[in-house]
Amino acid sequence: MKNILLVTLLILFSLVSHSQQIDRLAGPRVGLTFLTPGFMADELETSMITQYGWQWESRFADNGDIAGLVEWVVVVGGMERQMFLPSISSLVGVRTGEGMEYAVGPNLSATGINMVFTIGKNFKSGDLNFPVNLAFVPNGSVWGEDEDSGARISIMVGFNMGK
Repeated sequence: MKNILLVTLLILFSLVSHSQQIDRLAGPRVGLTFLTPGFMADELETSMITQYGWQWESRFADNGDIAGLVEWVVVVGGMERQMFLPSISSLVGVRTGEGMEYAVGPNLSATGINMVFTIGKNFKSGDLNFPVNLAFVPNGSVWGEDEDSGARISIMVGFNMGK
């Protein structure tokens, strides 16, 4: 089922990326991820890690009140613990004219493939955007294991420059 969903989202991304592009944004992201009890928290011996990464965003079908979004977010966590924990998310969502954002998509990390659900707010100051996002990755099984990974809750902030 997860493979079908992943293929469907990749096809959707491919179709959207060939539609009319209104704006492309990119910028750094930093944040914290809280780990619920499970494999990751046990292996890392902590319930919180830092995140550092980059986000690429394309907006489409923007009518001023709502815009469609396709986002790629690549982060590395655990550097404060001298660890390299990469994660990549592909998201499809919407942003309202007031800056509220909602998106969903697959997340690939050290524990496997799962869905990520996000909600956030984009604060603007002139051409500068300051996105603040809350992301939730539900509890899943670890690659090829029967062990639960534990859920992940992340708060991420960043900036980028609009046109």
